Amino acid sequence: MKKLILTAAALSVSAGMAMAQDVTRLGTEGAYPPWNFINDSGEVDGFERELGDELCTRAGLTCEWVTNDWDSIIPNLVSGNYDVIIAGMSITDERKEVIDFTQNYTQPDPSAYLAASEDADLEGGVVAAQAGTIQAAFVAEQGWSLLEFATPEETIAAVRSGEADAVLADKSYLVPVAEEDAGLMLLEREELIGGGVGLGLRKSDTALKETLDAAIQSMKDDGSLNALIEKWEIGETF
Repeated sequence: MKKLILTAAALSVSAGMAMAQDVTRLGTEGAYPPWNFINDSGEVDGFERELGDELCTRAGLTCEWVTNDWDSIIPNLVSGNYDVIIAGMSITDERKEVIDFTQNYTQPDPSAYLAASEDADLEGGVVAAQAGTIQAAFVAEQGWSLLEFATPEETIAAVRSGEADAVLADKSYLVPVAEEDAGLMLLEREELIGGGVGLGLRKSDTALKETLDAAIQSMKDDGSLNALIEKWEIGETF
């Protein structure tokens, strides 16, 4: 109980500081279900849409959603096109050299391989990954042949066409693809990369970071974050 009271107090104080901003712009990719995607109404949807809206409510922020291609999502945060990245972005030391992160709002999600055959050759073949992701960095570190694409859909298409032997991506993204396409399958091998997913912010926005950290913590404390994780089948709960 004491922890909950302290968290609520911190959230109230930090929310007051954050409300000095008229609008907080949330930047996402809109192309990575179930994390974020564009629904039939043309609106941002998914786990992070629900999460972002709830965090803004708890923090007393007026928020609006902005979509941005993945390969320029960090530069456009730094240049001021939006204020927060909420796009399934794993917390890594390399990214922390450029931007800041809140505490994680998901556990590290296992990365899985999707292939057309269960005996796909990872070490001697070609592995596709979305450019600028922890998966692309992992494949490169192994010394394997890496084929990078701007969007996750293109990585899947490369496996279907035979251009790549497998794709490495978040398991939560690949599971529905494997379930819907009988010609593709998940390999048994998985990788655990990164330190979980957090909100990305400019290093100068310390008050906003504190506000959002408190909102995330309040969702962890009351169980609502775990409920969202289970609803969208993102991965392990806290």
